[in-house]
Amino acid sequence: MRTRSILRAAFCAVIVSASAAIAQDTDTEKGIEKYRQMLKEDPWSNPGLLDADRGETLWRTAGGPRKASLETCDLGKGPGKVDGAFAEMPRYFADADRVMDVETRILWCMEKIQGLNAADLVKKPYPGGGRPVGDLGAIATYVASKSSGMKYSAKFALAKEKDAVALGETLFFRRSGPFDFSCSTCHAASGLRIRLQGLPFLADSKEAKEVVGEWPAYRVSNAHVMTMQHRVYDCYWQMRMPEARLGSEATVALISYLTKVASGGEIAAPGLKR
Repeated sequence: MRTRSILRAAFCAVIVSASAAIAQDTDTEKGIEKYRQMLKEDPWSNPGLLDADRGETLWRTAGGPRKASLETCDLGKGPGKVDGAFAEMPRYFADADRVMDVETRILWCMEKIQGLNAADLVKKPYPGGGRPVGDLGAIATYVASKSSGMKYSAKFALAKEKDAVALGETLFFRRSGPFDFSCSTCHAASGLRIRLQGLPFLADSKEAKEVVGEWPAYRVSNAHVMTMQHRVYDCYWQMRMPEARLGSEATVALISYLTKVASGGEIAAPGLKR
């Protein structure tokens, strides 16, 4: 009887402790959300806008071995047309004969128009903490910002576009790597989180619409803009998977799938993340 009483007391203590921890975590999460809301109420407080401005300058400035600007780059709406282009990507581009997201397309233009070596640009494409996003990421942020307030409207009607979405869905749910993880391990249920970071249900249209359109985003914890290609790369790194190369078939496919799920969601780029 005494042993049972001790066990009951210990069990109750665990429950009380867990309840207190949950309440404390909930209060902390509410505080963080309030902080985010305060920043969003003043849109000019987002440092990502500085990178969007830098990206616009880079888009219009002659550069590379050919001393050319990117103003003849066709993002799907005609050479040099940026407004609304991001909202309709990823998409199939006949001149490259492949489906491309915004970063992959800009990379292709930097190579074909400016004469830059794409292989060099993707060797170390992402910044470390506290360092600004690279030129490619800044241009992508600028292009994305020109669709801010619009809805995702990529059609995914062509055969290769459908194939990209199908491959992306397969990769999203496929478990592999040393930890036997998949994207769906963290993002295929509501209410999950890592520490204080909420994990959106990205296979669900409603939740995907709320978050996918916020990338590229300025991450306060890293003090720089993170693009969607960078976000995919970082997730693969955390799963200890082989390195996800910028512009690869796999990363473009995953972005195509996520964009398809988020179809009709509002774009609010650059977003602002913890």
